[in-house]
Amino acid sequence: MKLWLTSLISVLCASAQAADIPVTIYADAGYPPYAYEKDGKPAGLYYDIVRAAVGHMQGYKVDIQPVPWKRGMAMLRTGAGFALYPPYMNTKDEPWTWPYSLPLYEERVVAVCRKDILAAKPRKRWPEDFYGLTIGNNAGFIVGGEAFDKAVRARQLRVEEAKDSETNIVKLGLKRIDCYINDRLSIQWTLNQLKAQGKYDEGGAHAGIAEAAVIAVEQGFLGFTDRDNGKFTYKNDFVKQFDNAIYQMKRTGEIDNIARNFFKTH
Repeated sequence: MKLWLTSLISVLCASAQAADIPVTIYADAGYPPYAYEKDGKPAGLYYDIVRAAVGHMQGYKVDIQPVPWKRGMAMLRTGAGFALYPPYMNTKDEPWTWPYSLPLYEERVVAVCRKDILAAKPRKRWPEDFYGLTIGNNAGFIVGGEAFDKAVRARQLRVEEAKDSETNIVKLGLKRIDCYINDRLSIQWTLNQLKAQGKYDEGGAHAGIAEAAVIAVEQGFLGFTDRDNGKFTYKNDFVKQFDNAIYQMKRTGEIDNIARNFFKTH
């Protein structure tokens, strides 16, 4: 009898594991320290948060794959990809992304500029004080706001996109762009990494970069495709379980602990 029960339990456990639904979540590969690729694998604060959240869920085997942001967003737009982190909530420009999870973390979007650009003229009002400049942006990011987008269309300023934060900051150092817009922490973290690697030298007194203006306070989410036409039959349950996990992690302080440990070790 004991042998029979042991065999039955083994079969049931194996069946439960086999029943786990394989799910792929895509992650921005070029947005450190929040989301980036390291040695071919996903890394960053959002990776730690999402990985912990799916660890609280039942019935899914989740694989997280880093991709360039524009490619990940294109996969949501066509319904080929299930979910991507960390978009800001933007149903106007990205109507294919829905639903969004509960917010994962809060970010502060800023404009940083070369010091010689800031020495020439005070630049506090966004975007009016930046007319005539070339602004760097990560490819596919929509972070400048409506007034900024309108100014770009009116050719009052120019946007030049690059694949990631590192490329844009190097371009600032080479004076190929005047300013760069992104999350404050991402910019500072990437700048520190570049300096440590000897890839960025601030040079003379008027060289280097400094923060000019705060553009917005945003939140990063796990965004799901709304263009799958029912392909991902498990989506509603996954979203519900994921949101419940994030809610509980916030309530217990787990997300705060993850963030504290992440920035302590990076």
